[in-house]
Amino acid sequence: MTTINRGDFVRLGSMFAGSLVLGVGASGCANQSHGAPAGSVSPETAGFKPNAWLIVHPDEKVTIFVNKSEMGQGVATGMPTIVADELDIPMANVIMQFAPAAAAYVDPGFHLQITGGSTSTASMWMPLRTAGASARAMLVAAAAKQWGVDPSTLSTKDGTVIDAKNNRTASYGSLVTAAASIPAPAKPTLKTPDQFTLIGKVNKRIDTPLKVNGTAKYGIDVRVPGMKFASVLYPPVFGAKVTSFDATKAKQVKGVIDVVQIPSGIAVVADNSWAAFQGKVALTVQYDNGPFANQSTETLKTRYLELARTGAGAIPALSRGSKSVSGKRLEATYFGNLAAHAAMEPMNATASVTHDGVEIWAPTQVQTLAQASAAKIAGVPVNKVQIHTTYLGGGFGRRLYTDFTNDAVWVSKAIKAPVQVIWQREDDTQHDWYKPMGANSVSGVLDDRGNLVAMQHTVVMDSIYQGLGFPLPPSGLDSVSMDSVVNSQYGIPNFHAYYINPKSGVPPGSLRAPGANWNNFVMESFIDELAHAAGKDPLEFRLALLQKYPHSANVLRTVAKNASWGSPAAGTKQGIAFGFWNGTAAATVAEVSMNGNTPRVHRAFVVADVGRAVNPTIVRQQLEGATNYGLSMALASIITIKNGAVQQHNFYDYLVMRIDQAPEVHADIIESGGSPTGIGEIATVTIAPAVANAVFAINGKRARVLPFTQAYG
Repeated sequence: MTTINRGDFVRLGSMFAGSLVLGVGASGCANQSHGAPAGSVSPETAGFKPNAWLIVHPDEKVTIFVNKSEMGQGVATGMPTIVADELDIPMANVIMQFAPAAAAYVDPGFHLQITGGSTSTASMWMPLRTAGASARAMLVAAAAKQWGVDPSTLSTKDGTVIDAKNNRTASYGSLVTAAASIPAPAKPTLKTPDQFTLIGKVNKRIDTPLKVNGTAKYGIDVRVPGMKFASVLYPPVFGAKVTSFDATKAKQVKGVIDVVQIPSGIAVVADNSWAAFQGKVALTVQYDNGPFANQSTETLKTRYLELARTGAGAIPALSRGSKSVSGKRLEATYFGNLAAHAAMEPMNATASVTHDGVEIWAPTQVQTLAQASAAKIAGVPVNKVQIHTTYLGGGFGRRLYTDFTNDAVWVSKAIKAPVQVIWQREDDTQHDWYKPMGANSVSGVLDDRGNLVAMQHTVVMDSIYQGLGFPLPPSGLDSVSMDSVVNSQYGIPNFHAYYINPKSGVPPGSLRAPGANWNNFVMESFIDELAHAAGKDPLEFRLALLQKYPHSANVLRTVAKNASWGSPAAGTKQGIAFGFWNGTAAATVAEVSMNGNTPRVHRAFVVADVGRAVNPTIVRQQLEGATNYGLSMALASIITIKNGAVQQHNFYDYLVMRIDQAPEVHADIIESGGSPTGIGEIATVTIAPAVANAVFAINGKRARVLPFTQAYG
């Protein structure tokens, strides 16, 4: 039987879609780790490497190393753009390569090599600019030395050092040998914003041609010599343990090579993935299901709501002003269900454990932790573990965890051969690190002029930070699970917030704008309710609370203008919401109608103040994508528990938004100057409350539950 891999399928398909392929330019095209564009020099060959971030090759190509994971958010283009601008080279000369896991590539904020929290561009802005500027200065110094002139008399453009006075030039490629002997400047001169030639401009994405022609390598595409395939049967109940198993029938499946037990479950190893999947079905396994087997969505919900009502075990998270304020009091309780990440590429990793060390090929967001964990499993020093980062077929925070890379290391160690452990969609759905369940009790007080003068907000949510493997402070407060509450920009003079960690037993995950993706729904829904109770326009009510944050107020005013606030399209009503996530302010206006009990979003207007946009097109893409992702979760995405196990399996019962449900999204950005802020997650937190507030304008019903199928059904 003839077989064809995924990449070849895409390439063959593209041959019959000439108009699509011909419409995509190749400028800036480069492979992520090997097989650089025709005519270029691979990073392993001779070149000038002034620092860890780039290599200038004799043929004028420049390899730029990216220490972040590309999962669609655009870092494979944005980060090389920053370096290329300061270096003064055209994007056509860039070869993008994902950096190895190494100390040189750790994020200066996290002190880990990690991609998350919408921090990539913000945290790497200055290191990458400095790297490019330093290399440029060294190349200029090399040319000046050759010509016997003062470096200050020279300029650069498009990968060339220019001596205008003497009418001569030297290409960067011609200077690689000379530049290698030039010391790096202690503090290179950076460009001023008016000198930028690439930053702020629309540059074609480096990864788009690769994804169109099928050459972009995802984790699932990895093939190494002698590689086997494995699928792991995990205990269905959270916290359950394998007590015994019978692999007799599994080993009878054609193609199955071995069955091994690893800490997370039973792994079936085969010559191909299909045989591994079929062998897994044939296993007979006995479990000790433990105490969580008695839990269900209803038992957890009852407990959460009781904790929110009583405040038992509450930890003070914010204390401002008085707790006793008189006026008109409103109270509400909200409940948010579990949700899964639902990344399109299922979890997978390939590992090879030998006596020399470990090699891992994986679509990971957390290279440092994957490396450290693999070293521990294999019993080797960390520097003996190599991580090859592939493209990620979606991440959304799911790949911040090392469970799937750990499994590959465990299995390879057991079978003494390279192996790719690949999850099925059902594994992804039933063994995720989930958007946590949340129950929030909130109250607000309005004075006799309709001003919000007091708020109390209690959040019941598993610790997202602890779920990532990090210890909580002695107080037990998780600021991530309290996001959009303790860091709210609203000027409420008397504000008290509390955190309760229920430790439910469900793995709590970091999912696109963690904490904020639930808490901001509560805050913005309740703020809207307070505005109506005060008899005030929801926009003006919010603006009055943002007087200390003019940039945020400007975001609200801009989105209101773009959406013609107060004049919705015929047959619709409008809702508005504001959000602030990790340095970025955004606001959304949704135009909504109702189809029975289901909201139908026709148009969504979103505006964000991004400080400075490296690539405005990619920024708008992120706002559009996050809007759709947040709306998808809000409409119908729900994970339910019965007898301790997840009930959903695949996209037929874990519902995500289909294309005919997607609204027309109008994304706009404000560049207030300075450094870039995070953009990949912010729009996720504003769409759901904007829709809920529009539904209230339609029928007077407030959504106290997410998803909306649970609120209006």
